[in-house]
Amino acid sequence: MRVLVLNASYEPLHTVSVPHAIRMLLRRVAEVHESDTGNGYGLFPRPRSVRLLRYVVMKWRYSQPPRWSRRGVLKRDNHICAYCGRTATTVDHVTPVSRGGARTSWLNTVAACGGTSRSCNARKADRSPEEAGMRLRFAPRVPSWDEMSPLVVL
Repeated sequence: MRVLVLNASYEPLHTVSVPHAIRMLLRRVAEVHESDTGNGYGLFPRPRSVRLLRYVVMKWRYSQPPRWSRRGVLKRDNHICAYCGRTATTVDHVTPVSRGGARTSWLNTVAACGGTSRSCNARKADRSPEEAGMRLRFAPRVPSWDEMSPLVVL
């Protein structure tokens, strides 16, 4: 289980493990914002989210776009295949790396269905979408920090 960490201004920062959240509470750098009912940890209820007691300046975070990750591409594309619209489970390079495409780039990767021989990722293989006779349903783009935030439905 992960615990959402909120800035003093209630802005979501990141998630941490439950033991890490308890250590934050013990060090008195955070307070429980929302908790689960039931078993707790000593004096503390089981936290779902904690709020920092002092504001942390996050200017450094927004000076560059989010770092590329497979999970980030799937999240950016809402787990929807960019070619057929089915559920996406993998990432596809629009311009294959073997053809000079960027290996880890927001603008060269899209979510794609995969895992079977009839998936879009297998069908496209080591070709461009045009060569494979496939059309992108949406263009790849660099996501905003808000899209990549760890905010989870509590």
